[in-house]
Amino acid sequence: MIVSLGDLLLDVIVLLEQPLAEGADANAVTRLGAGGQAANVAAWVAALGGSARFIGKRADDEAGGVAAAALGREGVDVQGPVVPGRTGTIVSLVARDGSRTMASDRGVAPELRAEELDSTWLDGCQHLHLPGYSLLRSPIDQAALAAAALAPRLSVDLSSWSAIRDFSPARFRERLEQLRPEIVFANEDEERILGGPIRGCRWILKRGPLGARFDGVDMPAVPAQAVDSTGAGDALAAGYLVGGPELALEAAARCVAQLGSMP
Repeated sequence: MIVSLGDLLLDVIVLLEQPLAEGADANAVTRLGAGGQAANVAAWVAALGGSARFIGKRADDEAGGVAAAALGREGVDVQGPVVPGRTGTIVSLVARDGSRTMASDRGVAPELRAEELDSTWLDGCQHLHLPGYSLLRSPIDQAALAAAALAPRLSVDLSSWSAIRDFSPARFRERLEQLRPEIVFANEDEERILGGPIRGCRWILKRGPLGARFDGVDMPAVPAQAVDSTGAGDALAAGYLVGGPELALEAAARCVAQLGSMP
């Protein structure tokens, strides 16, 4: 059982068929579904044959219901408090070359508190995966730290160089050194702002179309026709946790060849 803790959001993907221009219309293809880094990883774990559970806070609004139902259909056990408020939404604008720009509203997700964490949600957990987003804001960071104390194995994805910058790279590095995750996933910008790999961790460097570096060993990307890069890093992380480097690269290629972050 692989458990991820973090955001479950409504994901709006907009594939632009022409560049945006102020005051003008642009043709696009859109997709609506579940999103959020922790939810994405859980969905890909399930799609790749693993047992997956998601823990996170969501609102009792229509968006929360849609997102939870979509994640459940992926085969994920969805747990966590449902409260009055607003479920977050991510809008991803995807260019024709597959590159994307995101506008993120996390809603109530970062408000998960340690005292709301039910220890039974970690029953059967063999591995806990934490996006950096779950460690870079309060109070969800305290819930994440409490969950990490109950898990036998831990991985962390650094998530966002800008979020690390705003939190304080030195402070975040100290937090990771105290957590001592078995595995850390990072891209080159995140690795750079953190000041390099953390000793004692298996370091997975995501390099986009160049593939990935698995604990110092470079492996090329699996060839794919890039449609949308949204969620490719989450698919890679899930593939690695389920089956190692080869499955990680296969999952990332499968993800970029489709529209959206879910399998």
